[in-house]
Amino acid sequence: MNLGRIASYGGLFVLGAVVGTAGALVQGGWFPGGLLLALLGAAGLFYGGARAIGTRAGAVAPAAGWLVAVMLLTASRPEGDFLFGAGLGSYAFLLGGMAVAVMCATLGQRPQPGGPAARLGK
Repeated sequence: MNLGRIASYGGLFVLGAVVGTAGALVQGGWFPGGLLLALLGAAGLFYGGARAIGTRAGAVAPAAGWLVAVMLLTASRPEGDFLFGAGLGSYAFLLGGMAVAVMCATLGQRPQPGGPAARLGK
């Protein structure tokens, strides 16, 4: 672990929090299209982070930021205010975002270029 990689993970964490906050606002504003847009934005960030860094942790860092932001936004305040309503769209955003994060974090790694063309064990 070098300083550049740690900074990349930190930047992806912050970007995940921003995407989670924006998705929370958009999914409630335009229900079917906003939900799809929010989940596609999260999926693009998670998958892009994994491919940019080259490890699964590249998808976990923005997913962790997304999860922290979304969980903080679901908590109600003492005044009774909250951002998420109890509806199908909110639950689809929460569960869909978590499912997308797991899928992007567990995708198989691409084969390394320049490797031998022969099968192993022969």
